[in-house]
Amino acid sequence: MTVSKAKAEWKGNLREGTGRLAFGTGLFQGPYSFKTRTEGGRSETTPEELIAAAHAACFSMALSAQLTRNHTPPTVINTEATVRLASEGGNLSIDRINLITRAKVPGIDQAKFQELANTAKTGCPVSKALAAVDIHLDAALET
Repeated sequence: MTVSKAKAEWKGNLREGTGRLAFGTGLFQGPYSFKTRTEGGRSETTPEELIAAAHAACFSMALSAQLTRNHTPPTVINTEATVRLASEGGNLSIDRINLITRAKVPGIDQAKFQELANTAKTGCPVSKALAAVDIHLDAALET
């Protein structure tokens, strides 16, 4: 079993406050704010951006594992995850995640690739953790 951790500090009220977060590995640390979360902007990260990064990475590894078990290991897998933050009645929720993946995989056809990509989507630990969210997958082979 492995354990990962991160730290977050928040100062001030929700609307004008600011925060800093850091990965336990020390590989990333940076600011975050509610304003960036709800109004956009690129100077700070958001919890949703961190979830998107985690999901893209986890899915890519899960797909690689599925492809390798199929005796068709990938040359490369590129995955982009988009996490949508919705506001309903003043309550925020993550209601949709789009995974777009493109891969170079010698010796496999699109139908088998799609099957394995769907298996990876449901089997990836981050997908499992986010099971309450509507997760859409657009997976295709590149030549």
